[in-house]
Parts: sequence; structure tokens; C-alpha cells
Amino acid sequence: MKKMNGFAQSWHDKAMAAPLDDRSRELRRDVIKILECSRRGHLGSSLSLIEVLRVLYDDILRFDPARPDWPERDRCILSKGHGCIPLYVFLAEKGFFPKSELASFCQYEGLLGGHPDATKIPGVEASTGSLGHGLSIGVGMALSARLDKRDSKVFVIVGDGECNEGSVWEACMSAGVNALDNLCLLVDYNKYQSYDATCCVQDLEPLADKFESFRMATRHVNGHNVAELQETLRQVPFEKGRPSAIICHTVKGKGISFAENNLEWHHKSSISDEMMKSISCALDEAP
Repeated sequence: MKKMNGFAQSWHDKAMAAPLDDRSRELRRDVIKILECSRRGHLGSSLSLIEVLRVLYDDILRFDPARPDWPERDRCILSKGHGCIPLYVFLAEKGFFPKSELASFCQYEGLLGGHPDATKIPGVEASTGSLGHGLSIGVGMALSARLDKRDSKVFVIVGDGECNEGSVWEACMSAGVNALDNLCLLVDYNKYQSYDATCCVQDLEPLADKFESFRMATRHVNGHNVAELQETLRQVPFEKGRPSAIICHTVKGKGISFAENNLEWHHKSSISDEMMKSISCALDEAP
């Protein structure tokens, strides 16, 4: 396997070493409970996202669960829709729908599908499944907010594998040309995608230089370090007249030792009782 360059490796090492606090560990238990009901889902992609979503929903986003369509709200689009399980955990926790719905994940006639559906689920801003579309939708929302003279911000989370899609870069170009400083792109850069390491499929480096070339003010952050994420996200926009991009260095499967950086845990369609027990034990033992 081709090795990632030294810069990407050093950030990946920091993300690997980041410990879990009580809240991050409890959020992972919530994800595991949903898996236990459905026995299927994208575990690796879900666990890499948790701290990014945690800081957005706990500290940054402006929303009102009683009015999901409140015009002044901030927007958060999970473009990598297959990582939706933790998004559902946060939406239920914040009161967009009852927590009892979490048991309906991927169940027949259940509210929560394997990808977010904005036509059914309160708090989901855009239906995402096919990769590469969320950022374009976010650009449209950011333009709309400017035209309506609203101070709403738009946050879009994409995966690193998703950055193989040309539409992501078309959206970056549009965001830069239109000086959308109310738009923030977050890359869940866990260094793996469905079939191999990202650097083997289509190397993204130098990723920050590419975003900067599209006039996006760009920073790196340890995507499992809550304090770093809080400090960075509170500074958005980084520069007036430029969209922001945050490269969040994360670990696929973070917190479950045998699932970390393991493509076998990108998606599971039939998780046995023995596997569920192993997952729970691994989380209990995680540093």
C-alpha cells in the first residue's frame, strides 16, 4: 500500500492518539445501540465524524428544534450521507424527533434511513446519498442567505473519498468566486474510503493548497480534539470575503481498536451478536 506523505501521516498520528472523554465515549455507545437494533450501517465513517458533529451541534450551530424551518437558523449538511448514524443521534438529542425513533434506523417504514432524507426527517437540511452534491447545495444556501440579508452560516461536511468527485471542486470554485464567507466546508479526512486508502485511490495532497487555490481560507485541525475544533470553528469565517475550509484529520472507526483504519468496517450489512459484544468491549477499553 502506498504510504501517505509525512505531513498527512503526522496529523493522522495525532488523531490516533487523541483520547476519548466521557461524552465522546457515550455518543459512541449511542451509535452502537443503533447498530444493535439494525445490525447494519457504516460504523467506520460514523465514528470518525463524532467530534466534528458534537462541536457543531453543542457549541456552534444556531437552531430551534421546535421550528426546524426557522429562516434564521444555521444550516448543516452531511454530504457524506452514509455517515448519518451520529447525525441522527444529535438530532434526537437536541429534540428534533423522539429518541425512540433511533431504534427505527434502516427498519421497514422507519423514519431513519441509511442516508438522510430531508423530506421526512426534521433537522436534516438536504437529502444526501450520492456523493459530491452537498457542497453545491450549501453554496446555493449561502448565496440565498446573502440575498435575503440573513446572517445564517452554512456548514457542509464532506468525506475525503468524496473529494474524488469533480462536483466538489466545481462547488469550491463557485464558493470562492462568489466570496461566500458565510460558508464553511469541513473535510472528514480519515485517510480511507470504500476500497483502499485515499492516497492509493486518488491522492488528495496537497489538499490545503487546492482549497486555497479556490480562494478558500483553509486550516488543519485534529478532528477528535474537541478543544481544537471549538477554537477553530468559533473563528469562522477565517477571512472576510473568503469561504472557510477546515481539514479535520480523523480516524476511521475511532474508538473501536479492531475497526480503526480497517476497511472491513467501512460498512456491515449483518452484524452478529459476537461482533456486537466485541464492539462494546473494545469501546470500554479505548483510551
